[in-house]
Amino acid sequence: MTEPRSSAWVSPPGDTIEDLLEERCWSKKELATRLGCTPKHVSELLKGQAPIHAEQAEQLARVLGSTTEFWLAREVQYRAALRRRDAAEHLAATEGALLQELPLRWMVQEGLVPDRQHPGDAVDAALRFFGVSSGAALRATYYDGGVAFRSSARFGRAPGAVATWLRRAELAAHGVRTAPFDEAGLRARLTGLRALTTEPHPDVFMPALTEACAAHGVAVVFVPAPPGCPASGCTRWMAPDRALLVLSLRHRTNNHLWFTFFHEVGHLLLHSKKAAFLEGLDGLDPALEAEADAFARHQLIPAAFDAELAGLRSAAAVQAFAAKVGVHPGIVVGRLQHDGRLPQTHLNKLKVRYTWSREAGDEG
Repeated sequence: MTEPRSSAWVSPPGDTIEDLLEERCWSKKELATRLGCTPKHVSELLKGQAPIHAEQAEQLARVLGSTTEFWLAREVQYRAALRRRDAAEHLAATEGALLQELPLRWMVQEGLVPDRQHPGDAVDAALRFFGVSSGAALRATYYDGGVAFRSSARFGRAPGAVATWLRRAELAAHGVRTAPFDEAGLRARLTGLRALTTEPHPDVFMPALTEACAAHGVAVVFVPAPPGCPASGCTRWMAPDRALLVLSLRHRTNNHLWFTFFHEVGHLLLHSKKAAFLEGLDGLDPALEAEADAFARHQLIPAAFDAELAGLRSAAAVQAFAAKVGVHPGIVVGRLQHDGRLPQTHLNKLKVRYTWSREAGDEG
């Protein structure tokens, strides 16, 4: 971001001139005499109404000191500041409503945009974050960027929050180098990816997951969702050979995290590259969502184990079954609860809970 600036006050070169006059105990009339101009011109110069051209800068350097370049630079900076102030006022008047659509306070807290008091400067910072020139361009790019988003009633409640999450994910993905997408390679890697579910520590499985998926053309990023964004995951194609898979950890437990991950992988492997999927926001097509759900269920716990799964009740039985299948016990608990075979209050201690580090010190 650019350095902080104030749109409320701009200092003309005349302020510097007046300070020098005060040091020398000169009047404006005396300055006019020394410059060889009229008192009116000096008055306009002090107010910033008369621009400092090259010849004037040379005269100021001879009379008041410093260099010609200093006075020319002072003029350029002043005119640029005026333009920024006018632009900020215009943004405030024409785009101020955008600030009500975005989770601005959260964006500032997360360091995504600088804190700006003037509405126009706040709008400018938001547009820079999204990489767009106007509110209309932001909405066209992120609100209407895919039919999956438009079809969702829940998305319509806080599109700015969802857009913020998507944009942050895009920026995070820029730092993930990927090989060209390789469907066969990704399918072959699924068993190894499932084995990562047995690792409870994010600082271990997150880099391993990111590296494994990047090797097959998928940039996996973990991005917290702002208030108003109920999304748990997202899949979209950034290029024909590069996919983006975003996880928000919205539900904070390993069973939800891994189900969402494999659900998103299901979209990549089963569905069109033209579609974008945003989980938690009433997906575009129930049939496609059901296919991705089935894919995730069978990747985590293969259908061959369904009969054995149905009879699990105790913690010991769940742990033994999980070891046999090769997944974390928390995933088994989540599946049993989802299928109604176990109350939502039972065996939750077998799940792993996650907390974003900025919310709880150094915890993962």
